[in-house]
Amino acid sequence: MSLSIRNQIPGTVTSVTTGEAMATVRTRLSGGQEITAAITVDAVKELGLAEGAAVRVMVKSTEVALATGPVSGLSIRNQIPGTVTEVAAGAAMATVKVSVDGGELTAAITKDAVADLGLAAGSKVVALVKSTEVSLATA
Repeated sequence: MSLSIRNQIPGTVTSVTTGEAMATVRTRLSGGQEITAAITVDAVKELGLAEGAAVRVMVKSTEVALATGPVSGLSIRNQIPGTVTEVAAGAAMATVKVSVDGGELTAAITKDAVADLGLAAGSKVVALVKSTEVSLATA
């Protein structure tokens, strides 16, 4: 199956915590970073997710925010440090490619945000992704 989601990074499930309807799944990405996904308990069962399972962590580029450094006092659990490798700006929006250990993330942000943050190739950034915006796939 082909998907339009550009952000797909391999990882391994490190823990699954289930609730009544939702679960949190912590995954160690191939570069060593941890990322948390909040998915339904039904999805955990259907995918057979358990500690040690190989997964692909997927995030739409429109769900990736960028900061110029770590952010505290924020409910967003997933903060992945990286370096900007490319900025492609259009009239209103831009795509920013970020190299992270073990892969690459693309963020779709406004052209104004690129200018306000001073983003260019070589800029250090932190990619921010809400756990509810992380999807998981198995092989």
